[in-house]
Amino acid sequence: MDHRRLGRSGLHLSEITYGNWLTHGELVGREPALECIRAALDAGITTFDTADVYAQGAAEQVLGEALRPVRRSSVEIATKVCLPTGDGPNDRGLSRKHIMEACHASLTRLGTDYVDLYQAHRFDDGTPLDETLIAFDDLVRQGKVLYLGVSEWTAPQIRAALDLAGELGLRSRIVANQPQYNMLWRVIEPEVLPLCRDEGIGQVVFQPLAQGVLTGKYQPGRPAPEGSRAVSGGRGPRFIRRVLGGELLERVQGLRPLADAAGLSMAQLAVAWTLRQDGVSSAIIGATRPEQVTENAGAAGARLTGDVLAGIDAVLGDLVDRDPAKTAQMMAVKDTWSQAAG
Repeated sequence: MDHRRLGRSGLHLSEITYGNWLTHGELVGREPALECIRAALDAGITTFDTADVYAQGAAEQVLGEALRPVRRSSVEIATKVCLPTGDGPNDRGLSRKHIMEACHASLTRLGTDYVDLYQAHRFDDGTPLDETLIAFDDLVRQGKVLYLGVSEWTAPQIRAALDLAGELGLRSRIVANQPQYNMLWRVIEPEVLPLCRDEGIGQVVFQPLAQGVLTGKYQPGRPAPEGSRAVSGGRGPRFIRRVLGGELLERVQGLRPLADAAGLSMAQLAVAWTLRQDGVSSAIIGATRPEQVTENAGAAGARLTGDVLAGIDAVLGDLVDRDPAKTAQMMAVKDTWSQAAG
């Protein structure tokens, strides 16, 4: 397993991060979840991503239990704050009250004194940005958080946070961004990626497999396979149906010869594609079975040739979304209070 620096910070992450959105505490029971995390460790993965809102805290608890026997300094734990963790008016957002209380609750569930990376899960336009940044900075000063990041923020929002942190004289600054990014969803490329490269902010991308669509397991004109996310319980089907479609599935099957030529599985091709992007520090994979972890981790260190990359663009063509405005649509607080996004 190769490791990469998180932007220009001194922190190194494994190229593959193991994440437990929509799995631990929701689609996957305790013992299978523990087996997946053990498989991740066996594959050399050292970076683990979760959030307080995933299964309303259960995902953090399972991750903390699985990592308890592991030397704490040998792994990097990332979690997030912003989305609702209760019914009260202060159980959400990026107010000082919610950030402080949420961080302490996450540390308890994870069974650790600190998290390596603490991320604002979405932008909160209902809280003054200086209040948010000062609260995060205080957590860093207290040693409860080592590095700060954001998720699904637009380029102007990231720019505003960087400028304000400088004006306030804060010691800590944003070093990570966690956006959705895959062969089909490239909306960070026009604005977010250039800004982050200039400012030394590393990308820790989620959904590199587009909810499993890029694995090729969903066949056009056929029912979704048993056990797949599209037919699972919980919120999985709601998310996967956003990207399922006849023409899309036909095009995805056209990627199979390219994967074969690269000596990779379809899943490995999709993950390796995200890792080829300058500025991407790690790609987050999820799994319901240990063998999925092992397969996806095999994308680490894979290098795609120019011919393969050109072939991918030719196959997917106009189905690729590059509209930077879609980042704003994805992260809008008013649209995400009611759902636990990745």
